[in-house]
Amino acid sequence: MARTESNEFAIGKKAPDFTLINTVDDSFVSLQEAKGEKGTVIMFICNHCPFVIHVNSALVKMANDYQQKGINFIAISSNDVENYPQDSPELMQELAKTENFPFPYLYDETQEVAKAYDAACTPDFYVFDTDLKAVYHGQLDDSRPGNGKPVTGKDLRLSLDYLLENKSPIENSKPSLGCGIKWK
Repeated sequence: MARTESNEFAIGKKAPDFTLINTVDDSFVSLQEAKGEKGTVIMFICNHCPFVIHVNSALVKMANDYQQKGINFIAISSNDVENYPQDSPELMQELAKTENFPFPYLYDETQEVAKAYDAACTPDFYVFDTDLKAVYHGQLDDSRPGNGKPVTGKDLRLSLDYLLENKSPIENSKPSLGCGIKWK
């Protein structure tokens, strides 16, 4: 498992716009359509990464918890499917159904969206306020495959709670850690 940390994404920076294919139902979804009333979580994930597999059920639970509070979740896979066919749109659709993703699972075929966000790894988490300005970019929690720490989602949950309570963004967030995005 190659370990890659997320890159810097400045608090206050506006979310780059996009429209991508939702592999769940083959519709096109834009950021403007999918954003939440009170906030938006954008997650760069993929099918095969052990770091993502480790947290998938926690992501589903968290999305189910927070979407009813007005925070929408959007998952994006930007991996090169030619060299990593397990991340193909067809298998993304299968995984989304198997895991009961309550959020769109978008395919970034050109990798332009990942580049616009300066995404580096899977998973990579971004939280935006109602104006789509970044309030958090960092890890889900301290759990990693094999380190024995439970998956709680505490860091991401805390950032979402701060957003809902109109508190200032968390300072000094820890970067996410996972597999590097598979660039073409």
